[in-house]
Amino acid sequence: MQIDVTRDVFRLAQVFTISRGSRTEAKVLTVRITEGGVTGWGECVPYARYDETLESVTAQIEGLTGTVTRAALYDLLPAGAARNAVDCALWDLEAKRAGCRVWDLAGLPAPGPEITAYTLSLDTPEAMQAQAAKHAHRPLLKIKLGTPDDMPRLEAVRRGAPQAKIIVDANEGWSAAVYADLAPHLVRLGVALVEQPLPAGADEALIGMARPVPVCADESCHDRASLPKLKGKYDVVNIKLDKTGGLTEALALRDAARAEGYGIMVGCMVGSSLAMAPATLVAQGAMVTDLDGPLLLAEDRENALIFDAAGVHPPRPELWG
Repeated sequence: MQIDVTRDVFRLAQVFTISRGSRTEAKVLTVRITEGGVTGWGECVPYARYDETLESVTAQIEGLTGTVTRAALYDLLPAGAARNAVDCALWDLEAKRAGCRVWDLAGLPAPGPEITAYTLSLDTPEAMQAQAAKHAHRPLLKIKLGTPDDMPRLEAVRRGAPQAKIIVDANEGWSAAVYADLAPHLVRLGVALVEQPLPAGADEALIGMARPVPVCADESCHDRASLPKLKGKYDVVNIKLDKTGGLTEALALRDAARAEGYGIMVGCMVGSSLAMAPATLVAQGAMVTDLDGPLLLAEDRENALIFDAAGVHPPRPELWG
């Protein structure tokens, strides 16, 4: 078994801003695993919020030796970007060698399209209203907030897209007091979900707090080990493969979270269609699907995912799985 890792850069269609900063390109790592003349591949997006860099994740992947299995990965790599790319590449490799689709290997029904959110970058209220108007035809818009001046932005987006379903991502940017003040306005403006309003290390304040809009754990939820600490704070969990460490754990987290009564959101980092492809399996039947990474790019992989009025479609075999 040969494991290779390379860096790829995809230009964004426009500057993408969240409360933590701005970017103009997506920097990803592509892992290719070859065995018996067959190659499977996967993609990950190292994230500084979780103390990951391109260099550190590359080193983790290059440290793997010999024949690696998905089961063994749990002992070899922690949950995170490195394990994600390797796990997804192994799924792809297994499917190609078996001559079947990944969902057949996983014992899952054939997936279909899922409506995905489209993310509006953090900007001035005027610019965000213009963005919202441009994308008002989309059924689900996601707004990046997380600053002391969010109400004018939210009002502006609602004016720009009066019919769209809206979800809000604060990216840990609010305090408990700010969230409590904003909550009634979220209801008034028809917000369907709010992601990670408080910092992951300070979300105890959510216990006992009124949640008139469902609250989703993102930075507070990585894998199944996260679930015990979410009780009483969150209604929904955001499953991202770069957090869970791959498709294997993402599917397990989905089942465990549902068994405990949580709603499911499936999200992504800003990456190419290769990164989104495995997540389309996890997104089947989810409360919210947020796999719009490729829609934010100026360029994508060959055989990219199809996005249309029905949503994001599962990958063709030429791409993955």
